[in-house]
Amino acid sequence: MNIVISDPETRKAYSKKMEKPAYVGKKIKDKINLGEIGLEGYEGIITGGSDKDGIPMNSKLDSSGRKKKLITPGVGFRSKVKGIRVKRTVRGNTVSAEIHQLNVKVTKKGSKKLEEIFPPKEKPKEEAK
Repeated sequence: MNIVISDPETRKAYSKKMEKPAYVGKKIKDKINLGEIGLEGYEGIITGGSDKDGIPMNSKLDSSGRKKKLITPGVGFRSKVKGIRVKRTVRGNTVSAEIHQLNVKVTKKGSKKLEEIFPPKEKPKEEAK
């Protein structure tokens, strides 16, 4: 599972790979303790996610499975024409083992900054020709 942690103050996002699924059974807009994934003192809110096929989670569908739903523009559908509704496959608002990416927004900060926990990746230098 890939957990994307976004910090609204710095407007940066950090990615953390997990071997086993985390926060199974939690729903979108639930408060969670990020200490379970190694961020001591941090708390956050689940804002969404997607499964291995890229099917997005929908906060209005109360389940953990997939379902075809008639949706308006928003999560899972973008429209150029106003008033269009389309039937799309979406996943429910409950985190399950099939979720591949989980999006979390930080609400309470810990003692260490996120920049210290997730150091920036160095770009490989190009060789001079």
